[in-house]
Amino acid sequence: MFRRAFWFSAGAAAGVWATTKVNRKLKQLTPQSLAAQAADKAVETGHRLKDFALDVRAGMLQREAELGEALGIEAPPPGDTDPALPPPRRAAPLEGPRSGARPPHPHHHPYNRNEDH
Repeated sequence: MFRRAFWFSAGAAAGVWATTKVNRKLKQLTPQSLAAQAADKAVETGHRLKDFALDVRAGMLQREAELGEALGIEAPPPGDTDPALPPPRRAAPLEGPRSGARPPHPHHHPYNRNEDH
């Protein structure tokens, strides 16, 4: 009698443990959970890329200073630019507006590779 009670209790405990484990795994595989995990990974990857870009930028500035010193070229004072930020970009105008032509739609990109046509 004691053996049966022991094995019954052991089986019940194993069943509860297995059910709990399966339910946890199912919750991890819901679309919302998968989307949250993907978003977390994307944010983490973005931070790693930013850190990498800042390291490359710092190395580039250091190497430019070394080359400038070796060639006798004066570099701008270090206080003028923040090495953590890239220099501002300025877009060069391609052409002036044509007379009578409509301005392009603000969200239209003529070379969109994602279009199906």
